[in-house]
Order: sequence, then C-alpha cells, then structure tokens
Amino acid sequence: MNKILIANRGEIALRIMRTCKKMGISTLAIYSEADKYAPFVQFADEAVCVGPPPSSQSYLLEDKIIALALERNVDGIHPGYGFLSENAQFAQKVTDAGIIFIGPKPYAIKVMGDKLEAKNAVKDYNIPMVPGVDHAIEDVDSALETAKQIGFPILIKAAAGGGGKGMRIVEKQEDFKQQMDRAVSEAISSFGNGAVFIEKYVGSPRHIEIQILADSHGNVVHLFERECSVQRRHQKVIEEAPSAVLTPELREQMGVAACDVAKACDYVGAGTVEFLYDNGSFYFLEMNTRLQVEHPVSELISGVDLVQEQIKIARGQELSFSQEDLYINGHSLEIRVYAENPKNNFLPDIGNLQVYKRPSGDGVRVDDALEEGMDIPIHYDPMIAKLIVHAENRTQAIAKMTKAIRDYDIVGVETTLDFCDFAINHPAFVSGDFDTHFVDNYFTDPSKQLSADEDSIQAAMAAGYLLISNKLNHQAYVPGNFSVWKLSR
Repeated sequence: MNKILIANRGEIALRIMRTCKKMGISTLAIYSEADKYAPFVQFADEAVCVGPPPSSQSYLLEDKIIALALERNVDGIHPGYGFLSENAQFAQKVTDAGIIFIGPKPYAIKVMGDKLEAKNAVKDYNIPMVPGVDHAIEDVDSALETAKQIGFPILIKAAAGGGGKGMRIVEKQEDFKQQMDRAVSEAISSFGNGAVFIEKYVGSPRHIEIQILADSHGNVVHLFERECSVQRRHQKVIEEAPSAVLTPELREQMGVAACDVAKACDYVGAGTVEFLYDNGSFYFLEMNTRLQVEHPVSELISGVDLVQEQIKIARGQELSFSQEDLYINGHSLEIRVYAENPKNNFLPDIGNLQVYKRPSGDGVRVDDALEEGMDIPIHYDPMIAKLIVHAENRTQAIAKMTKAIRDYDIVGVETTLDFCDFAINHPAFVSGDFDTHFVDNYFTDPSKQLSADEDSIQAAMAAGYLLISNKLNHQAYVPGNFSVWKLSR
C-alpha cells in the first residue's frame, strides 16, 4: 500500500496522515471549499477539492471520492470517523472498485450498525444484555405488555440510532404510547428507519468501552477500556483510560466479551465495543465499527499506534502481538475542546481564533487541525481539538490535564475548556464516583461554577488590552498561562 486517500477532514485526517508519513505512505487529501487552507490539506502529499462546504456536496460524495481514488492510483481509503466511516454501502463500493477499505468488512458494518441485528449476532456468545426485546416493535399494545413485564422505567431506542436520537425514557405506563410515537417519528426523521425496540432503563450507568483489534487471520485482542461517562447531550466530552472502577477481574471479563462481539460479526480492523456498567454488572450496548474520537487514550496506555495497526491489518498482515503482550502503562485523560458555550446549554459558537496557543510538555498531546487566525467552520462539528495527557497514575494525570487546560489559550470563541477544568477537579470525578448524569447532577449553575475570580478578570482585561494594542502595532502577541475566553464576546 503506497498511497492512501483520507476520506475525512480536520484533526482525524491530519492524525492519519502523520502515521502514513511515518510508514512511508503517500497521502491524498480531499477537502471542501471551506477547508481550502486547513492544515490537513497543507500536510498531505496531494490534495483535491471535491465540492462546496456542505458535507452532502463534498465529504459524502461516495462515487466522486472513489473515482478520484482510481484516477490518482490510490491503493487504500481510510474513512476516519464520522462521514462515510460506518457506511456499509461505501465500504462495498470501495472494495468492488479494487481499492482496499481500511476498516471492517461491509457485513460487519451493516450488522453492528443496527442495534437489533447486533443483539441477534452476539446471541451465541453469552454476552450480557440489558433486559428487553431483541426485535423491532410492530404492535404498540403487545409492546406495552412487554414493557409491563420488563418493569418501568423502560427505554425506547431506535434500532439504527446513535447520539441519543430516537431515544425516549418512559417512567410510567400511561406515557408509553405517546413516547413510542415520538421515538418512531424521530427515528424516521434522523435515520430513515422507524424501527424501535424497548429495554429496561438503567438509571445511573457508566459508559465504559473496550478497544479491540482483529486481523484477517483470526486473531482478536483488546487494548483495555476507556471510561466515557462525562457527556453532554449523550455525546462524550471527557474520556480516560483505564476506568477508575473496574477490577482486574471485571476488566478481563469485559475484554473477553468485547473480543467475542468482534468474532460474532467476523470483524477485521480497529473497533470499539460499548457497554453500560452499573454496580458491578455490565451490559452490551453497541459496537462502533471505526476508529473512535477518543482512541488516543488507548494508544497512550498501551503503546500501540492504532492507525498503524489498521493499515497493517488492511494490508493482510497478522497482528505482531498477543493479548499476553499487552499491559496498562499509567493513566491517560482526554478532553474534547469544542467551540461551545457551556453557560448556554453547550450551544455551538462561531468566530475567529484571534489567539490560539497550544499547551505543551512531557506527556501532553494535542490533536487538532486549526491555526491562529482561522475561522471555526459552521458546516461541521464544532470540535477545535482533543487535548490528551499521560501520566504515571490517575491523580498525576488529573493534575497534568488541569495545567494543560490552563495553559491552553483560545481567544475569539467560547470553548469547553473551563467546563472540563471544572469537571475533572470536581470531587465526584476525582473520587471516581460518577456516572453518565454527571452534567445534570453537578453542573447545575454554569454561570457561577465557571465564574472567574476578581484577580483572573483583571489579568484577562490587561491581556486583552495588550492584545489589542500590540495588534495595532503589528506585533505578534500571544498571552500565556491564563485563558481570556470568558471576555471574548
């Protein structure tokens, strides 16, 4: 494999390209008109514009991307995450065109992309499941009887769902039919598929997932777990590895279960098996058939470059290590730095990165794809960067992340930096005693909880004055050691 087309953008495109460069593989970037000057475009060996900013007119053009790959003599296509990464049709088209799809087989993507098909696929492996039904609900009255047997509260979920869409919690029997109608309607609107099913609602779960790698020679290993329970709108904001609550015995059980899920769908490549964890019990949730946003924490505790392994597996190579060769080294934390306003229900913000200064230091990693002076694109996910740290233990990792957050200077847009600072230093997080309701339980008064003290405000005002005056004098100036994002509006 001498040339790879990266069918993605932003930080993940750049991250994949860096590994390709390390492996001596040429890269071809595709980009929309909005990304013309983006760092990932400049880093690639070749780059081609595929259309206007909207994803439907650029990054999601399956046939155009494949035609370009053939025209440029590309050997493989890496889909990254999002966009076409979990599109079985695209994976099949790539394969049919004689190009290597750097990911799982279309069958595995299709099966694991449907929660009901996934449940059925793993039946023979005795994987723990949340009590519920394993088929689509067709008759509301019979579904209500099933819900009574399971016991309220129950959860209605879209079979093709994700990110909390097509999901409804039903606390009592009399609300069931109304919530069913809403879940089906949202599932049709979001996924074009109105199939829903029901299961017992686990009230205070933790979201723990297992990273797996599988080659085409029958070898499957897990690279331990990631804790992803701090979320907003059912989407992760803070991730860590390993989890603060798993015992070695539970870790092994969940690892084996994750590998069995991979075997159940003849999986090849890097994948993530997600579980709900509650009071010592765990339940299979779903499998993500791609590289995850939060994959760096697994890389840092295992020493394995997951993108490199993806490429080697796609080449047909056998895994060069076994489960016995893998062990946990230290602790890693990742925060997602979004252009969002935590004080306003995490609504996306837009603007220009007037100041953008990354933190640095031993054990500090920043995966991003923006530079100072660039605008936050309005057409895509508002993530600016992933800030990752690695340390000897969890306490040191929290301390290192705290310093890195406070060294990260972003002026021009609201960000989630201060929220992440608040979250990782909250007593519940520090103790490890938290669940997926962290934001609802503890982030109850954002204006007060993210308020700066008087000294910080005075320092920020002084920095703002210096920034303006120095810009007027055409001198480069970047403030350090404190964030002035609160005063950027």
